[in-house]
Amino acid sequence: MNAGVLADHQIRTMLQNGEISASEDIAPGQIQPASLDLRLGQVAYRVRASFLAGRELTVADRLTQFQMHEIDLTGGAVLEKGCVYVVPLLESLALPAGMTAAASAKSSIGRLDLLTRVITDHGIEFDRVPEGYSGPLYVEICPRSFSVVAQTGQMLNQIIFRNGKTEMSDDDLRALHAETPIVSGDAVISDGLGFSVDLKPSDGNLVGYRAKPHTGVIDLAKLGHYDPSEYWEEVRTDNGWIILDPGAFYILVSREAIAIPPMAAAEMAPYLAMVGEFRVHYAGFFDPGFGYAEAGGSGSRGVLEVRCHEAPFVLEHGQIVGRLVYEHMAALPDALYGREIKSNYQGQGLKLSKHFAATK
Repeated sequence: MNAGVLADHQIRTMLQNGEISASEDIAPGQIQPASLDLRLGQVAYRVRASFLAGRELTVADRLTQFQMHEIDLTGGAVLEKGCVYVVPLLESLALPAGMTAAASAKSSIGRLDLLTRVITDHGIEFDRVPEGYSGPLYVEICPRSFSVVAQTGQMLNQIIFRNGKTEMSDDDLRALHAETPIVSGDAVISDGLGFSVDLKPSDGNLVGYRAKPHTGVIDLAKLGHYDPSEYWEEVRTDNGWIILDPGAFYILVSREAIAIPPMAAAEMAPYLAMVGEFRVHYAGFFDPGFGYAEAGGSGSRGVLEVRCHEAPFVLEHGQIVGRLVYEHMAALPDALYGREIKSNYQGQGLKLSKHFAATK
């Protein structure tokens, strides 16, 4: 097998080989062009604090130390804002030698400020599965802005599989951009592709949304259902800058339109902390075909989930806020994002999660 991120048909082969197993049959649409969606199991454990298992212990060992109570998810249950839960996933892994895996919240979940991180037995990092890992998967869930209703089988996280070294060098990235443009405008390439924030929209002065502090519950099963005004404040500016408030959560958008060609995948990474008292809050994966013209895109903006830290901070138009780390694919996917599969965010601009009704 070539080095790179595994494509959809290679993930299907892993399922056939027992390298990925599940306690329930894999659902239609669960396999994406370069990732597998992970499903919540039947129970959530409310725990005292976030934790990693550590090299010597399993997640089950840690649950005996930190579990407070058990919640049945089969009929749906409320996960309260500010609390921490651990949920066994329906999928488990038996990775072969040379293969690692990495997980991330799905895009809609990050846009709800729902902190979800995959943990493993003997794990020392969130969202990272070491080479050759064999065992169960769990997800830690901490709702930050909104309480949510979650249910067995829902897909909050996704996982990619890496065979060998996958990351593109900056020279690889420059060559890719010369062959098929990966970003509108000038490409800022340094340890990946830098991207900046758009605070001077071409139409109007709406630049983002800020989560309201006291709202109702969001049922993750209800799509296009909620009135955005009940959960979000509009952020508008006519001068190209905004002040981020400490502890507040914002949805903003990148100035650049981004494209992921078919033989590439990408992961969003936070920018260096020295640029300011904030961070682009959630990492995320971008499948092959995102924003790519032949997959129905003309470049797609990156939606930014931003949280300010200790001090108010002035964020200005065009300020670099993050980077995309591009990776080689191990094979061409059978399906591309936005072409053969239903994709909520192809060609997107500033956009809330799919749980909210369209804004006017």
